[in-house]
Amino acid sequence: MMDGTDRHCRYFHRLMSRHARLYTEMVTADAVVHGDRDYLLGFCDEEHPVALQLGGSDPATLAQAASIGADHGYDEINLNVGCPSDRVQSGAFGACLMKTPTLVADCVAAMRATSSVPITVKCRLGVDDQDPAQTLFPFIETVANAGCHLFIIHARKAWLKGLSPKENRTVPPLDYDVVRAVKTHFANLTILLNGGLETVGHAHSEMTKALNPASTDENGNEQTGLDGVMLGRAPYANPWLLSEVDPFFFSSPPAAASRQEVVHRMQDYVDRMVRDNTVKPHAITRHMLGLFSGQRGARHWRQALSRHGRNTPPDILTTTLATMPPAAEPAAPSARTALA
Repeated sequence: MMDGTDRHCRYFHRLMSRHARLYTEMVTADAVVHGDRDYLLGFCDEEHPVALQLGGSDPATLAQAASIGADHGYDEINLNVGCPSDRVQSGAFGACLMKTPTLVADCVAAMRATSSVPITVKCRLGVDDQDPAQTLFPFIETVANAGCHLFIIHARKAWLKGLSPKENRTVPPLDYDVVRAVKTHFANLTILLNGGLETVGHAHSEMTKALNPASTDENGNEQTGLDGVMLGRAPYANPWLLSEVDPFFFSSPPAAASRQEVVHRMQDYVDRMVRDNTVKPHAITRHMLGLFSGQRGARHWRQALSRHGRNTPPDILTTTLATMPPAAEPAAPSARTALA
């Protein structure tokens, strides 16, 4: 999520899930190779596990960027083959690469040759008038043969002409069954579902839904569903839903007991970042506008955090929390209640 999941956002999200893998916003390989690496790639140790998402189409440049990312400590390097924005298309990468699976395979092979961490791919069902039944499966096979064993599939096609990036997130119809068909056909690959997953419960339900027809892995074990899910804009708009991730998916207690706890921990983070790195508080708090979504005082919270813009005072989080109406929320779900 460009201009979204930067290091401050990821730190904030990590406070609500200890186990979810966090992804950076997409960074171009050229920027990593030639730009300010500390600014582009810096992150806190608390963010692990964390993946670096790259955009690009030149195998040599991507290989260099992947090596740099691995050296910076990322746990995974993800190649974005799904973004349909005009800026991405003009750079000949993103979703338009689904038309050239051999080039994507060359990129993956080059990245694997220089990186000490796994190389993964995020893609769509296809682009424009492609028929996923005819093009998606050869695409997956070609790229998998180059050494990619994990695919995150946004279960929509991308229309490179005629739809805006925003429309591409909602207008093309979702087809989760195609993603399940990919898992059935490629039982030994790790397949994650993305797109239209608005709640953790919905995501868990779609992930665990039985494959039809059933498939087996290389050891003859029956595959019972997809291997995982990716949530994007839903937790950005309503971050507290991440508090359900650990109970639902990892049978683990919630990482935080309340939104109020998260606010206090983020205030400590703001204080540290402002003191040590001359970061403006607004650069951090802008990611927190939806924390009280659906709760009493949500509007007050959003307005207070937005009012000052780039001149946001360092203590904005705790001073605003002190003026919030009494909490009317239950504690975050336990593993038992979430899985019931």
